[in-house]
Amino acid sequence: MVDLDRSVAFYRDVLGFRVRRILEPREDPRLGVITGMPGARARIAHLVMGNNMLELFQYIEPSAKSLARDRSQADKGFIHMGVRSDDVRGDYVRLRERGVEFISEPIEFRPGVWVVYFRGPDGEVVELRQGD
Repeated sequence: MVDLDRSVAFYRDVLGFRVRRILEPREDPRLGVITGMPGARARIAHLVMGNNMLELFQYIEPSAKSLARDRSQADKGFIHMGVRSDDVRGDYVRLRERGVEFISEPIEFRPGVWVVYFRGPDGEVVELRQGD
């Protein structure tokens, strides 16, 4: 189950995002219109790192279904986000020490480009990437 407070703590305290704002659910038909889910209500957090913003949702209505642990990147609708790193291998060690669940060890995807994927607090996949 998605827990916005847990997710905010993870992205803020572990990855270094800064919380810009947290919006509490209210009756506003615009959310239902833009999401295609009439009557949708959600707690929403906006977190920033540099010029990037991460928007996290905890839907109050409709209630969420849990993702199966065996879902993979190839499953329809399953996505990941990427975060730049200046030291993927060092971040890998630091994050593992904090209990982050990695899918693999960092690999050099092509010369000078290091990549590693891990799971966030709600099972979402996050990519750390060093290089272009």
